[in-house]
Amino acid sequence: QVQLVESGGGLVQAGGSLRLSCAASGRPGSLYPMGWFRQAPGKERKFVAAINWSSTSIDYEDSVKGRFTISRVNAKNTVYLQMNSLKPEDTAVYYCAAIPRGIATMPDYVYWGQGTQVTVSS
Repeated sequence: QVQLVESGGGLVQAGGSLRLSCAASGRPGSLYPMGWFRQAPGKERKFVAAINWSSTSIDYEDSVKGRFTISRVNAKNTVYLQMNSLKPEDTAVYYCAAIPRGIATMPDYVYWGQGTQVTVSS
């Protein structure tokens, strides 16, 4: 079992920044891929970013490339999502996920956090 707890969400003006954190616990070691997804009201959950255990393979959804950065500190069992130049369309609940069942960019992971709200005002 892996428990994931997100933090760092909030309300920010367009152009601002936020850093989300996802702390993992419950399973020894940190040798598993993790990802961030987001879900806006009335829409499907969509891929944002993913990172493998060694940080040597990183993927981003096209609309966040150059603005968001995913990173991890395995010693702390924590994954981060630094979000810069935020736009109103980035408003969503952001979810952390661990251990993809297949392709890391698809929302089919074994474990999910409870989500953290990010609201970007115009």
